[in-house]
Amino acid sequence: MNGFGYLRPTTLQEAAEAYAAHPGARYLAGGTNLVDLMKLGVERPAFLVDVGALPLDGIEELPDGSLRAGATVRNSDLAADPRVRDRYPVLSQALLAGASGQLRNAATTGGNLLQRTRCPYFQALDKPCNKRDPGSGCGALEGVHRDHAVLGRSERCIATHPSDMAVALAALDAEVELYGTDGTRSMPVADFHRLPGEHPERDTEIRPGEIVTGVLLPAATAGMPSAYRKARDRASYAFALASVAVVLRLADGAIEHVGLAFGGLAHKPWRARRAEEVLRGAAPTPAALERAVDLELAAARPLEENAYKVPLARNLALDVLGRLTPAPAAA
Repeated sequence: MNGFGYLRPTTLQEAAEAYAAHPGARYLAGGTNLVDLMKLGVERPAFLVDVGALPLDGIEELPDGSLRAGATVRNSDLAADPRVRDRYPVLSQALLAGASGQLRNAATTGGNLLQRTRCPYFQALDKPCNKRDPGSGCGALEGVHRDHAVLGRSERCIATHPSDMAVALAALDAEVELYGTDGTRSMPVADFHRLPGEHPERDTEIRPGEIVTGVLLPAATAGMPSAYRKARDRASYAFALASVAVVLRLADGAIEHVGLAFGGLAHKPWRARRAEEVLRGAAPTPAALERAVDLELAAARPLEENAYKVPLARNLALDVLGRLTPAPAAA
């Protein structure tokens, strides 16, 4: 057993200062990912800062109509909140698709965003992995890579991001709120996670010592039609082979707003900016939807075993887009 220090602070300042004072520290919330990685030996923190006592477990409605979910709000509570179910159904659906009830009761909003890849090469200490051990190589490139990335991958890493919740948040234009010793800041969830590039060991844009304090669900996308769909090997809570989140509003027969994000295809939730640009202002005809999705997925670089993900993601996206747009009128 590896020994480690432990602190359960009651203020954000105390938490951030404790983290900064202990090199190799990790924040602990629900523990559904970190504790598993500690058991495997992938994570060996010298110090744990338990954020469970911080006042971050509420869902607050703001004057402008947006919702703020604290970092320690349980996934089950966020999915079941009537305001989330009514105004942001894509988020509720993604959370319910993400894990069993027992895990949702433990997992937190902040922890969900910060969870690490489930790539088996990352989790196996006897396999090369640039994410776990920079410079050691990527075992998946020449090994088993059926579940791995087809978009935004690099020669250093082809792992995928596991979160369902983050895909929905990206499509919703949600923001993640952060606190550190230098103060507070926020950034779009779509920009929070990183592509691997030359530094796959860096999952997010979070700065050293910062803590996720919450997620802001904007008023601008509240109430828009939205939906999430996920393809997986088994229905009982497996990680996504591919998934899609869509937020879409029509006006005068044309697409006025669209947020489209893919999961299971990249090192981060993949916001489909090319497809959105083509769809914005267009009539939602089957041909227009197909053209937009095909343009986005043209950037895919699959390997031998994961080429199936491209048509799978295409079909998922067209299905959800079709469900959120009216059928064309009969001639």
